[in-house]
Amino acid sequence: MTKPATVDEYMASLPESHREIGAKLLPLIEETLPGVGAVWHGHPVWSLGPAPGKQPVAYVKAYASYVTFGLWRGQEIEDRSGRLEPAARVMAAVKLRSVDEIDAELFADWLRQGRDLEG
Repeated sequence: MTKPATVDEYMASLPESHREIGAKLLPLIEETLPGVGAVWHGHPVWSLGPAPGKQPVAYVKAYASYVTFGLWRGQEIEDRSGRLEPAARVMAAVKLRSVDEIDAELFADWLRQGRDLEG
C-alpha cells in the first residue's frame, strides 16, 4: 500500500468512522491554518513555516479505535474543558471516537491559541 502524500489522500485512506471525524475536523483546522496542511511522518500536520515541520501547530493521526487531534504546544494552551491530555514534550491531544466529541468552538479556540503561540 502506498503511503498517502496529501492530507486528502490520508483522510480518504481511513475507515468510514474515522473519515467522518476528519471531515468535521479539517474545516476547523483550515479556517485557522489555511493551506498549510501536509503529510509529515505519515500523518497530517499543519505548520506556520513553509514546509512540514517548520513551526508545527496541529496534527491529526488515526489509530485503530480513535483519531487523535493534537497541538504541538497544547500543554501551554488554556483548556477550559480539561479535555486536552498531556503528551510528549509540551504537546497535548484529545482522542476522538465519534464526530459528536468535536466541539467546534472549543477546537477553534485551541487552534487559535496554538497558532498564536507559534506566531
